[in-house]
Amino acid sequence: MGAMPTTFIAGEALITSAIMTLKEAQSTVDQWIKTYGVRYFSELTNMACLTEEVGELARVMARRYGDQSFKPGESTDPADEMADVLWVLLCLANQTGVDLTEAFRKNLEKKTRRDATRHLNNPKLNS
Repeated sequence: MGAMPTTFIAGEALITSAIMTLKEAQSTVDQWIKTYGVRYFSELTNMACLTEEVGELARVMARRYGDQSFKPGESTDPADEMADVLWVLLCLANQTGVDLTEAFRKNLEKKTRRDATRHLNNPKLNS
């Protein structure tokens, strides 16, 4: 097995394993912003950026899986667009003090309680 990838920012290792937790991702983005970004954009600006990035992902999905075709030079990589969405979401979480690990855990519990049998009993999904 090969060595684990490591990312360096300003000479310091930020990522030392192939798997990154949400907490590590939030920390990595925070360190990157402080090193290269000077400061976070305002929350409202980042919300607009998130909307823009989701739109770019939607465009790729519509062209790849829908009826539209790509324009010359247009991004065709949904993974890169998804990473852009995640980046801005991590910024917003950091700015607003949201621990995404805990928020995701609570959200999953909520969905499990609410939808434990809902989808299993949905005739639209079982036909």
